[in-house]
Amino acid sequence: MRTALTELVGVKHPVVQTGMGWVAGPRLVGATAEAGGLGILASATMTFDELVAAIDEVQARTSAPFGVNLRADAADASTRVQLLIDKGVKVASFALAPKQEFIERLKAAGSVVIPSVGAAKHARKVAQWGADAVIVQGGEGGGHTGGVATTLLLPSVLDAVDIPVIAAGGFFDGRGLAAALAYGAAGVAMGTRFLLTRESTVPDEVKRLYLERDLNGTVVTTRVDGMPHRVLRTELVEHLEGSSRAVGLYHAVRNAGRFKRLTGLRWSDLLREGLATKHGKEQTWAQMVMAANTPMLLRAGLVEGDRSAGVLASGQVVGMLSDLPSCRELIEAIVAEAEAIIGKLASVLD
Repeated sequence: MRTALTELVGVKHPVVQTGMGWVAGPRLVGATAEAGGLGILASATMTFDELVAAIDEVQARTSAPFGVNLRADAADASTRVQLLIDKGVKVASFALAPKQEFIERLKAAGSVVIPSVGAAKHARKVAQWGADAVIVQGGEGGGHTGGVATTLLLPSVLDAVDIPVIAAGGFFDGRGLAAALAYGAAGVAMGTRFLLTRESTVPDEVKRLYLERDLNGTVVTTRVDGMPHRVLRTELVEHLEGSSRAVGLYHAVRNAGRFKRLTGLRWSDLLREGLATKHGKEQTWAQMVMAANTPMLLRAGLVEGDRSAGVLASGQVVGMLSDLPSCRELIEAIVAEAEAIIGKLASVLD
């Protein structure tokens, strides 16, 4: 199956595994790449040295193309961009619009730049700056998300830019891939579906928690960090949704302390991070502190398996999932189903 995405990146299948913090590590990325998809390594939750080691491990696991997701607003973003160039990483993915300078540096070195966007205007901006493609996530997607469904957001972005568009938010099988291609997308990107694979390092007990959910098992909340965040309905989330600001601040400061100990950051670093997220937004102090240490909350659930203290990002597709395939089984099944559907559609025109 050849699309603008497979031609651009050099992968076999137009299926992308997104750069989920604490989830998209070397094992998952390597398995996705070996299966013919585009695996994207999550670096926002890694120190620089951890990122170096993670890239080395992925390259030891596979010779296929893969990507690294960067935070464009990170203090050491420029250094990380140079690392990708030095290591010959094929794809640079950005959760926020990268500086034009970053795009130019990466493209000059032969890297493919694929930012994630949540609106047509953002897609136009990065396209004008030279981005090679964009990932657009509709409101069904997990983690930080918008309020517009993929079925409307995707065509609005496709109408706005001439570069390849990869659809995310609500995709988990071949029907979704066929539909995305019919819209004009170059492929699909999935997070929750890859989280629930055998190569995902998320603890088994947490995977079971995901698999127990139905289509109403997620909620979009602003009580975690002040921004719309689609997560599983857990004890902590329900508690935050119904608690006072004082209780929210207590949880925020406690988890900020854990994040500080884990990363070695100073309180001034966390404060600066929180103020950066607060810029231009009406956030309470509790939300500001939570925004600075959301990675700690995610780690509690996705790494430590703490069902009571963790925030578990999830797309709505979790309610459609009931198995834990390997990455190869997943990708090959999706592509085979999409090809069969497209073949049937072609017969309609006979």
